[in-house]
Amino acid sequence: MKVQNPFRVALVATLGVGLGLLLIGSVQTLSTILLYVGTALFVSLGLEPVVAFLERRRLPRWAAVLVTIVVILAVFVGIILLVVPVIVNQITQLVGSITAIAQDPNTLVNIRHWVEATFPGLEIDQIYNTVQDWVLKNLGTISGSIGQGVLRVGIAFLGGLTGAFIVLILTIYFTASIPSLKRAVYQLVPASRRDRFVDLSEQITDSVGYYVMGQVTLAAINGILSSIFLSIINAPFPAVLAVIAFTFSLIPLVGTLTGSTIIVLICLIPGLGSPTTALVAAIYYLVYMQLEAYLISPRIMSRAVSVPGGVVVIAALAGGSLLGLLGALIAIPVAASILIIYRQVIIPRQNER
Repeated sequence: MKVQNPFRVALVATLGVGLGLLLIGSVQTLSTILLYVGTALFVSLGLEPVVAFLERRRLPRWAAVLVTIVVILAVFVGIILLVVPVIVNQITQLVGSITAIAQDPNTLVNIRHWVEATFPGLEIDQIYNTVQDWVLKNLGTISGSIGQGVLRVGIAFLGGLTGAFIVLILTIYFTASIPSLKRAVYQLVPASRRDRFVDLSEQITDSVGYYVMGQVTLAAINGILSSIFLSIINAPFPAVLAVIAFTFSLIPLVGTLTGSTIIVLICLIPGLGSPTTALVAAIYYLVYMQLEAYLISPRIMSRAVSVPGGVVVIAALAGGSLLGLLGALIAIPVAASILIIYRQVIIPRQNER
């Protein structure tokens, strides 16, 4: 092919590459904001079935949204009030134990005797002097590193609170205005294709909503049953372990297994649990995971679009690699949405040819 105007072609190509780089840079710069918006939209779609249920009970839209948000906030505040005091109490006990050990004048002597008995050929005085000299030389660096670490943790905590507040505000806005947002998007589609587009969009949003509510319901069942069972077997901190079971069950595929493993390991900690308690808990969670996979989950997830197991694994891995925990959470409904388009748009078009 003969190029009539090489300069024009080169200019257009350069502008295209520059525009692409500009768009990529803009997405990277706005990645945090886009993450907040995506999270809020995902949560609002998950709350939509609850709001629709309340609307069918003759509540106005604003009242249904208000009741839903208040209930959700009450649940999370209750979980925080349940877990935080226990964590603070345990940290206080840990700090008290460390302080008592540090203030005990016999601590260093006991450590020295233990090291001499365990490693008889070790030159303890030389090692002690070397460590002491190193600490004195690097005391400023160590203190600065500790201070910077504390500062980074504080900044990350404040950033997390700010992000959670932004997501909450956006969630309330999206939940209240989903019908108007849908109508605005539908108006952008040509009238000849609007009905089909509306039908597919409603199926996709309903699938996402039912998936989110189903996953939350599964997590709530696991948390409640865990609280009851762990209290019966006298597991340590059953309320905290139940919150762990609930939180990890929100993660698809591996969430229940991961949370169960953590709970069993906590039951093995000396002074808190016992091998018998851990064994009983492990047997219970093995039985529960089978019941969840073959009995509970199919019934609860029956209204969501079914996704093949291989697609679930690939979607979860890809979503987790791209967006972390949020990506793993939204990967399956996104895959379900793609399957709806594949089954109802692409396949019929291919069969018509």
